[in-house]
Amino acid sequence: MAKATSVGVPGRRERPKAKLRRGALTPQLIVDESMRLLDEAGVGGFSLPELGRALGADPTAVYRHFRSKDDLVLAVADRLIEEATDGFAASACWVLTISDLARRLRHVYLAHPAAASLSSLRTTQRPAEIQAVEWIVAAIREAGFEGDEAALMYRVVSDFSLFWAGSEATFRSLDIALQEADTGAWNRTYRSVDPDQYPNIWSVRDELPGLSADAIFERTLDVFVTGILARAPNGCPCPAGAHQQPRSAGSS
Repeated sequence: MAKATSVGVPGRRERPKAKLRRGALTPQLIVDESMRLLDEAGVGGFSLPELGRALGADPTAVYRHFRSKDDLVLAVADRLIEEATDGFAASACWVLTISDLARRLRHVYLAHPAAASLSSLRTTQRPAEIQAVEWIVAAIREAGFEGDEAALMYRVVSDFSLFWAGSEATFRSLDIALQEADTGAWNRTYRSVDPDQYPNIWSVRDELPGLSADAIFERTLDVFVTGILARAPNGCPCPAGAHQQPRSAGSS
């Protein structure tokens, strides 16, 4: 496992400088500021009082736009999906569609780890999520799955993407000391096991610390997609392995 570090967030949103005039508060502004708070202060720093101070508004004003804090969390979850699918277009190859969506979601979740850790397991029931469901189901049907099997395969694809990206994001949202303690274990503990007691770990002791999070994700995605291909009634029109990214495509 590669060392995980905090990710810089492009286009960081600025804190409002003065108290908002009456009627200026909008759902979009509230979600913008919630994302900024989560990026900068983590889940522990995300509260309605702090959000109100950041917005220059009474915290209760948020309830004019969101029924509860949980309703706001669902809006944040949908914003992440919206960012992940910005500019997305379904491919003529259903395998590439599934792979691209999984990579896009992971990229955005790692850019906003606290927001993702808070919301990755939620069902938003909002426009960005609904559109993403439509794209994935379309890809599954292009693969030849229908009815119950199509519904099941949709959940398989969706849950894989959300759970994988969400777990990575949750790890990155931890205190950096905890991240370093976990990733350092591959050098400290697993590199020094007793070769007689753990001969198999010993055989890969030098390789384990060097694995990047990107390489692990890409190999897992490859195995995952290959498994779907093996079950799909329809093949895909792209060359074998077209969904794969080069091993040098970056590391985390």
